[in-house]
Parts: sequence; C-alpha cells; structure tokens
Amino acid sequence: IESAAGVAEGARTGVANLVTGGLFLLAIFLSPLVVVVPFEAASTALVVVGFLMMTAIRTIDWSDYEIALPAFLTIVVMPFTYSISNGIGAGVISYVLLKLVRGKAREVRPLMYLVAVLFVLYFARGPLESMIF
Repeated sequence: IESAAGVAEGARTGVANLVTGGLFLLAIFLSPLVVVVPFEAASTALVVVGFLMMTAIRTIDWSDYEIALPAFLTIVVMPFTYSISNGIGAGVISYVLLKLVRGKAREVRPLMYLVAVLFVLYFARGPLESMIF
C-alpha cells in the first residue's frame, strides 16, 4: 500500500519506502503513547482505510483466486476484528499458503515468508481470541 501511495504521489526511487519503513520503526517506540487514544477515536482510521480499500477494490482480478481470496480475507477480517493488522495478516498468510499449495513457492519472496511466519506467531499468541466470527 505504501509503495502504491508513494508512486501515486510521485515517488521515483526506493527512498519513499525507506522513509515509510523508518517511520514504522519509530512508531514501534511511540506505541505506548497510543494507549492514551480512546478506541472510538481510532475507529475513524478504520473507516478511512475501508474507504480507500473500497476505491481500489475494482482493480482486483477476481477471476484469479490466488489474488482474490487473500484480498477478500483482508477486506473481511479488518472490520470483523476491528484491526487493520489482523486483516493484513490474514491476507498475507492466505497468499503464502495458496502459493505453496499451488506449487508456486518460488513466486513468493523470502521477506513475504518471514512476514507470514511473524503473523502466524502474532495470531498464535492471542488475537484469534478477539476475532468475531
């Protein structure tokens, strides 16, 4: 999402991605301050992200289930769990699993495997309890 946003805003090099990554690292250290923000205020961010996703939904190739299923899970899990990260995690894990099952493991980059494993560990430690299904 950040890469697409950077390109849409005119980024031509990987510097935009490095800045985004650096800001995410900074956010890790500032995350204790986030608990001060009430959940109701943070829900606005979910609405904005949902709106942005809905504008991009028409570009998804729904005939290719290797793309469609992870996209669908990402879109559906976010509002049901009230968590953007849970939705992204469901999408990443399902994408990697579909590629593995289809015998296309070489199409998945090593970093994607790492992110999928980290999301599996993330879900294993507790967020599954908060999922509403």
